[in-house]
Amino acid sequence: MKIHEYQAKELLRKFGVVTPRGIPCFSLEEAIAAHQTLGGGVVVVKAQIHAGGRGKGGGVKVAKTAAQVAEYAGQIMGMQLITHQTSAEGQKVRRLLVEEGADIRKELYIGMVVDRGTQRVALMASSEGGMDIEEVAAHTPEKIHTVFIDPATGLTDAEADDVATRIGVPAHLLAQSRTMLQALYKAFDETDASLAEINPLVLTGDDRVIALDAKMNFDSNALYRHPEITAMRDLDEEDPAEIAASKFDLSYISLDGNIGCLVNGAGLAMATMDITKLYGGSPANFLDVGGGATTEKVTEAFKLMLANPHVEGILVNIFGGIMRCDVIATGVVEAARQVKLNVPLVVRLEGTNVELGKQILAESGLPIISASNMADAAAKVVEAVRG
Repeated sequence: MKIHEYQAKELLRKFGVVTPRGIPCFSLEEAIAAHQTLGGGVVVVKAQIHAGGRGKGGGVKVAKTAAQVAEYAGQIMGMQLITHQTSAEGQKVRRLLVEEGADIRKELYIGMVVDRGTQRVALMASSEGGMDIEEVAAHTPEKIHTVFIDPATGLTDAEADDVATRIGVPAHLLAQSRTMLQALYKAFDETDASLAEINPLVLTGDDRVIALDAKMNFDSNALYRHPEITAMRDLDEEDPAEIAASKFDLSYISLDGNIGCLVNGAGLAMATMDITKLYGGSPANFLDVGGGATTEKVTEAFKLMLANPHVEGILVNIFGGIMRCDVIATGVVEAARQVKLNVPLVVRLEGTNVELGKQILAESGLPIISASNMADAAAKVVEAVRG
């Protein structure tokens, strides 16, 4: 789950991370009032969407007067903000953050993720913070320094000071940067985050270390422990199909292809998408119905896929271990009848009760194309879509 910048800063402040003063705004009037509350000086008007690159997309403006605040807030609020992390259509801006300006002397980068290889939290830091951090990672990776944090000790003073020195923090600011880094780790650990990023972390002209931007994502499997974070979820920022899928415990991610894929098991779903591509097709989604799918879940899965106007064919690929093939077959037949299926449907079943499942499909009277294996299924759905 993702949250907005202003929400991430609210969380991080509770753990000791220093941020500029800022006020979230949901209207032009609130933005103008926020400017006055912050003292009427230089502020930054920032679009709040779940994507990076907002500055390059025109979603971040420095305002020096009340008139400029009104002008920029009016421009940004309601705009379709397009960045390298949004779709081509962009994301509509429904919230703003009006934040006091900062005298920036140096921009740095710090971020934390879970590293599966070491099974530890990885702290990444760079002297090259700001909007082009992706370019730094791609072209000058030696400028990114990594520390794998021992969960038994946490981020030690020595580790924090070493990485801060490596990215150019002067000696007289090491204490502040150490507090910042250790606070970020504590926040990451205690909130079950999957990502915590401050970009840029800035050194100011008056010798302060401040988190000028913040981004946090969380492990959805741990949200039951954090109702206060769950309450921050902004459904306007999420794909409506993915929201609908979550209500039926379906793992669904929209893609840009034309072949809907319904599979049980994440690994099999990835393999199904790969083999569909291998045979010249393009998957329209990742969809894992799980090991205990019911007829209702399969029906809802079909509705999700067919709600995508780009879907021209559906591939069902099921391996019946915990999931019985006859249950899936019944669900497929019922779903096809309910949604009035009008695109080619290819089904490959294998595993528990596979013969019964095939019999149910054969006796349904529906134009279902049966496949004997994954390669056969991929070839048939691609051929059917091509007409």
